[in-house]
Amino acid sequence: MTLVILAAGMGSRYGGLKQLDPVGANGEFIIDYSIHDAVVSGYEKIVFIIKEENYALFRDTVGKRTEKKADVCYVFQKPESFCSLPIPPERKKPWGTGHALLCAKGSVSGPFAVINADDFYGRSAFSLVRDYLASHPADVRRHYCMAGYVLRNTLSDLGSVSRGLCKVGADGMLERVTEHRQLFRSGKNALSVGEDGSKKRISGDTLVSMNFYGLDSDLLDRMEEDFSRFLRAPETDLAKGEFGLTDAVSHAVETGFCDLAVLPTYDSWFGVTYAGDKPFVKAKIAEMHANGVYPPSLV
Repeated sequence: MTLVILAAGMGSRYGGLKQLDPVGANGEFIIDYSIHDAVVSGYEKIVFIIKEENYALFRDTVGKRTEKKADVCYVFQKPESFCSLPIPPERKKPWGTGHALLCAKGSVSGPFAVINADDFYGRSAFSLVRDYLASHPADVRRHYCMAGYVLRNTLSDLGSVSRGLCKVGADGMLERVTEHRQLFRSGKNALSVGEDGSKKRISGDTLVSMNFYGLDSDLLDRMEEDFSRFLRAPETDLAKGEFGLTDAVSHAVETGFCDLAVLPTYDSWFGVTYAGDKPFVKAKIAEMHANGVYPPSLV
């Protein structure tokens, strides 16, 4: 099984390349814990999607550690990748998470999982996704999955976060994902603030997508077509628009290309959205080392 890690994010709110900011006592990054959990769960190949200018730094740190544990492949996400239109001069960054995964076309074959580099997912999610893909080969349609996290466990005390809220049918299948750009913690629930300033309370028990999907390389052919349509759509802002992974997967579900099971996981999820989140993350990591969830060192 292959794990694709989206690590080309700019980390604008955090203020730096947060994927390479240590959170463990021995210099471990959050990504080291995901790689450890994946390898323990049976993943044999890791594909890193990164910015080309970060390659040397990334390989000298994360890459060298990972090469001792699994097969490693590096893929560069560039604005011009799979882009058939002239790129506006003001366009400096790539086209979003869907575009990042599309850049892995040719580097993955068959079923694979995909995650963000800067999120801590918990070990059980890696096993859940791997087992589902292994036991659900394609028949009339393709059978994909995602790890669903409890909303209240994904909020920050320091500001708003963006989350994809899942509507799940009685059969456990995803019906749709609705993006909420500004979600604030409100007790055990969340408060969603719309662009017009409207407010809506969201149950903290709602399952959300944290970009942990179980997919297949067939989807990348479809995503290439979708990306081309995205670029040519009249409503697309070529200077700022983004082709999101959640939107691409949701479109595949809505059009019957695949179904997608939401696999609830109650493992702790956390990430460093803001610099002030780091002390909490470091404390949680230290606690798991102390409790034997992880060995004394991952490096």
